[in-house]
Amino acid sequence: MSSRYSISSTASDLEKRFEIEVSSAYKPRFNAAPAQLLPVITNTGSDGLSFFYWGIAPQWAKNKTISEKIIHTRAESVHEKPILKKALSKQRCIIPADGIYIWKKVGKKTQIPYRVTLKNNAAFAMAGIWEEYDDENGEFFHTFTVITTNANSLISLYDERMPVILEPSAEKVWLSNKITQEELVSSLKPYPSEQMDAFTVSARINNLSIDDSLLILPAPASDQFGNLTLFD
Repeated sequence: MSSRYSISSTASDLEKRFEIEVSSAYKPRFNAAPAQLLPVITNTGSDGLSFFYWGIAPQWAKNKTISEKIIHTRAESVHEKPILKKALSKQRCIIPADGIYIWKKVGKKTQIPYRVTLKNNAAFAMAGIWEEYDDENGEFFHTFTVITTNANSLISLYDERMPVILEPSAEKVWLSNKITQEELVSSLKPYPSEQMDAFTVSARINNLSIDDSLLILPAPASDQFGNLTLFD
């Protein structure tokens, strides 16, 4: 399942796309990853961006078992487990993005990184839920989780799961406080594959310390170590 994405839009583009105010704290991210502070739009602050940690705060991220469990939430269970059902009811968010990264396995030790975008290269919104916690010092911080669903026919070439990408008309509905649980659950479906593209990118995406605009550009197929490969 994808654990990286990009949001390379400018602040003004985000303001126009999502009809929100974007503060000077925003900066494009080309290699967004778990435990990082990233922009979201919540159902309690839908007129502007908030900045929440993806899945887990940095001081907790050393526990990989916990981290792997909370960066994604399966759409099939989000309305069944009490704690998730509560978040689905009262603490929803959308996560602006313009590409997701996935790795295709082509051998026991070989994976090739791909970037998946919309065909028009527009920004889109992934569905999510958020939580509030207090740390050992009594300070509050917020996290978000990306909701996933079964992969569409394009993503299934690389992975069994994909983030729930909302149609533009469904974004405001997802953030509405008047929506029913049935309406929420019905919106958690795969995005149409015919509206998406996938292409190989540089193996530099594997390095979390790298976050530059070259990461989102097409590159010859190479494995996770940067060795060119015949597979694509």
